[in-house]
Amino acid sequence: MEQQPQSARNNNIGFTLIELIVVATIIGLLAGSGAVAYTQFSKQSRDAKRKADLEQIRAAIELYKTNSSANSYPTSIGDLSSCSLGALTDGTNTYLSKVPNDPKCTTSIYYYAPVDSSGGACDGTVSDPCVNYTLAATLERSSTVCQSLTTQCTSGTGCTYCVGPYGEK
Repeated sequence: MEQQPQSARNNNIGFTLIELIVVATIIGLLAGSGAVAYTQFSKQSRDAKRKADLEQIRAAIELYKTNSSANSYPTSIGDLSSCSLGALTDGTNTYLSKVPNDPKCTTSIYYYAPVDSSGGACDGTVSDPCVNYTLAATLERSSTVCQSLTTQCTSGTGCTYCVGPYGEK
């Protein structure tokens, strides 16, 4: 019987340790970059919802003022610190059947601050109408802080997106 050469007998079919490490590294890099992209996309979509919610609330507030006998903005739009908000109503008309809340309402909320002509608190009456307001949220992908509500927004970070009457930002 003829003997086979040593190299022919050890022809194992399989992967070397180096090849397995390279493949595992590539899979790890792809998974890591996918997770980062998903996180960024999630933040971006929550920020877009916040902006859309504030525009919806602003439209309801403007309609409220149009129908107000005192030509005043509402003094409040419900308990914004709650994750289950009520409606924006004047007792007769409903301007927003459910005030939307922040997508992460357990850690972040919307803010509404009406003011009278002197910039102070208002009661919405003919003698003390709310003539201006700021509606705000804290965006996850922005660091520019609005000046009008910095003390009321989440734990020292300040609001990063503010809107006011008539499309002002």
